[in-house]
Formats: sequence, structure tokens, C-alpha cells
Amino acid sequence: MIYVDGVLFPDENSSSSSSSSSQKQAEWLTNVEQGSSLLVDVMTHPVIISASETFKNLEEQKVTEFSSLKDRYVYVFQREYAVVNPALVDFVGMDEATTCVGLVIRNRRSGVTSIAHMDSPKVVDVGIRQMLSLVLEDDSDAAELDVHMVGGYEDVDLKNANGGGDYAKPQGYSFPLCCKLVYTLQKRRENFHIQTLFILGHNTKLDGQGNTCPIFNGCLVNTSTGAISPASFNRSSRCPDELVRRIRVSASFEDSSWKGKLLDTYDTKADRFIIAPCSWTMRLVEYVWELNQLPDEEILVNCSTSPSAEGPDFVDNERRIWKYLLKYPEWSKTFPKRQPHVFERTANGSWKRC
Repeated sequence: MIYVDGVLFPDENSSSSSSSSSQKQAEWLTNVEQGSSLLVDVMTHPVIISASETFKNLEEQKVTEFSSLKDRYVYVFQREYAVVNPALVDFVGMDEATTCVGLVIRNRRSGVTSIAHMDSPKVVDVGIRQMLSLVLEDDSDAAELDVHMVGGYEDVDLKNANGGGDYAKPQGYSFPLCCKLVYTLQKRRENFHIQTLFILGHNTKLDGQGNTCPIFNGCLVNTSTGAISPASFNRSSRCPDELVRRIRVSASFEDSSWKGKLLDTYDTKADRFIIAPCSWTMRLVEYVWELNQLPDEEILVNCSTSPSAEGPDFVDNERRIWKYLLKYPEWSKTFPKRQPHVFERTANGSWKRC
């Protein structure tokens, strides 16, 4: 169930009507059509519009290695999630989202906060279950959960692409993902209070060439207060094990053990990073060798869902991933005996490999 401004959304009449209609359609079509209508209704709610305007006017927080040492941070990459305890972690965040969405779920009473970098509708159902695993209290029906979404933008012109506002057949990547997220939260039994929906039209601007692109690519949550702000991280603050964690995103598509799941990253109770192992095949290594021969412009087109909206270091990050895979083509060299990489926080706030 979702709530907006403390009120169940949508009301019973529209909800029951929508449910009756859904029984006559295939599940995937139901998700798209119901999710489309629900998403548009929520995004146009006056409270959500006001919250988006407030978020848009916030200053983007730039997280560096210094700031991440001064306070206790947890960062998640694409397709990762983490659940953090405010007694152990001060801030949790993500960035680099274009067509992806950062989803935050926070328990109002305990402050326990879950964050994920969602990149596909296919990981939403299981991913939200993973996120809630340690957020819910003993009585999950009574838990009040605040929800924020940041990222995703109008990577297609929705008004023109669907014949003047027909949202039933969305194109692009951002819209189907956002539909799935809102629809999945609405059909679950927990109480989700939508606080921020800085996605799609709310998070879209034009660049110098007239292309649509996101206003903000990331967010940062204060775990003690629940306050959220736009954020960006530099390479040194996206730690630990930055490169291996990037590689897992690509490798997870070949690893059947991760199908439909978010990637395990963090030990909530011990405040440790536990980078769960992932395997890859020679097919992936051969593919990245071919990609590495391409010029930068073609890499953007072939490797990004939003070539015109990527950050300046996108291609460099891709080439660093490929260089590693070509140097270590056997996954067992990275994860011997399929054991995870474990990192503990040191006294000065940095991370040390165990």
C-alpha cells in the first residue's frame, strides 16, 4: 500500500476498479498499464509536485574521500542494495543513475534505511523483498516506511511518443522501471509513505544540444534524520572494492545465481562490506575485447541506455572494467573458492580488506 500526505493512495473505488480490470490481462501488461496510470496520478499529486520543487532547489552534495572519512558512509553501485543501521552509519547514497532509479526505504521508528540502485523492472519484485529483509520490525503491517525515488528521466518524449499522453505503452527505459516500482509498492501489504518522486519529468532538463538528461544522478540520505538531498560521489568515495563491484554488474547477467536479484553488498549488523562472489564466462571476456577496440563514441552507443546523458568518466570506467577482465579472464582468480571479499571499517573511517 502506498500513502501520499498520510492518505492511502489511490482511494478504494479506483483501487478496486483497477484490480477488477487487471484480472482480465496478462501479468506483464497489468503491471505496465496499472503502473502507468498509478505513477502518473502520484507524480501529479500536489504534495509530490511540491516535494519535487523543493528537492530540485537543494544544493547537490559532493562526496569526496575526505567527507566519507569524516562521517561513516555506505555507497551502492548499480544493481546493488544495502540496509544500514543509523547507530553505525551516518549517510547512505548512490549516484551515476541516468535511466536507473535510486530507491530508498526507511523505517520511521528505528531509522533503519535500505537503499538500492535499480536498473531494470526485472529485479524490482525480488529486489524490494531483499531491501525489506532487515527494515521491517516484528509486526511488518504496523511499520511506517518512508520512500524516496531519485533518478530516471524522460529518455523519450512521452507526450509525443505515445500519441498525446497515452501512457499505456511507454517507450524508453526510465518509464517502465518507474511504473514497476510504484506498482509493486502499491500491491504489497506494507505501509509505504511516498515522500520524494524526483523521477521522469521532475528530473529532466535539456543540455546544450537540446537532448533530455537528468537534473540529478544520485542522492544521499542522513540515516538519523531521514533527510534526503541530491548527491554525487567521486571515484575515491565509491568504495570499497570499486572496480570489482562494477564488474559484478556486467557479470551478474551471465551468472544464474543472481537472476532477478540485487547484488549483496553490506553486512548491516557488523558494519562490514561483504562483496558476494560472482562468476563470468569467456564469452563475456571475448565480448569486452571486441568492445575495447571501439572508439569512445561507439562505446557510448553500445554500452549505455542513455548515450547523450552519461557522465564524463563513463567510457573510462568501462575501459577500466574491460582491462581488468582481460587481465583476469578466470573469475576464480577474483573470487578464489567462491569466497566473498570482506572489508572492515578502520578507526579513521577507511576500509581495510580482511
